[in-house]
Amino acid sequence: MSLDLNINGYSRGSIASRACVIEASAPKPGNVGPERPFADMTFKDMIKSAEAIVDPFDRAVELGVGGTILAAVERTRSSVCKNTNLGMILALAPLASVPNGVAIRDGIGRVLAELTVEDARLAYEAIRLAEPGGLGTSDEQDVARPPTVNLLAAMTIARDRDLIARQYANSYEDVFDMLDRVFKPAIRRGLSIDRAVVLAYLDSLARHADSLVARKRGEREANEVSRRARLILESSPEADRPDEALLNDFDAWLREEGAGRNPGATADLIAAMLYTALVERTIEPSIEFDAGRSKAIQVFPTREFD
Repeated sequence: MSLDLNINGYSRGSIASRACVIEASAPKPGNVGPERPFADMTFKDMIKSAEAIVDPFDRAVELGVGGTILAAVERTRSSVCKNTNLGMILALAPLASVPNGVAIRDGIGRVLAELTVEDARLAYEAIRLAEPGGLGTSDEQDVARPPTVNLLAAMTIARDRDLIARQYANSYEDVFDMLDRVFKPAIRRGLSIDRAVVLAYLDSLARHADSLVARKRGEREANEVSRRARLILESSPEADRPDEALLNDFDAWLREEGAGRNPGATADLIAAMLYTALVERTIEPSIEFDAGRSKAIQVFPTREFD
């Protein structure tokens, strides 16, 4: 077994874990957060899940994308016995598989191009193990059946109905765009990490209907989520400070139907964005977790931009 400890002084597993912790800690409307649980999922579950993926992601280059996905789901199930992070794992695994010495944006295309049928088989096994809600069935390459194409081809087939599959198909174009256009400028302007995450989350929701909401509640409600996110961005008196009352109302509406309106796919893209931000040193977080208070105590020194 080989461990890779050469990304900014951290292993790639610790970076993936940190990305998940930051994502869960930010007060994004409709998502689990500190003191903002769902009936079947808590912030502690999210933290335990983030800790569980460290070892598989440390070995991502060795295991390959499909092997990393399956190992991370198995570790998560052993830790929390529920599906807390399948989407994050699927979104993060190709990014974490970019080898040492290769810039993440330069290497992601090759990682995706080299995906195999075996990667698809292992990813399908992981999806079945995680038992995600609202998965449904598909006429082509359904996860209930053995795949006959490689993982990139399978994701390309699903790109119009799944935001994570879309990232495989477009080489993470949406993730990099969100980082460059919203998150990175917000950090440059001096916003906190949490606030920059919320801005990026709202922007992504406004631009792309959340595919998890669409699967669980239908296209009409997914489009309504996007409309309300746009309204918040357009109605806020200061672009960097969305109106708190509007955010609270949005959060309450998203939670009215249990977790059915949880924009979970967008949250998964946020985790992928944060992983990239950490690798590229847009942010260099130090995270401590106080389990007794169920809160992440975050200290975020940021580097100067060239």
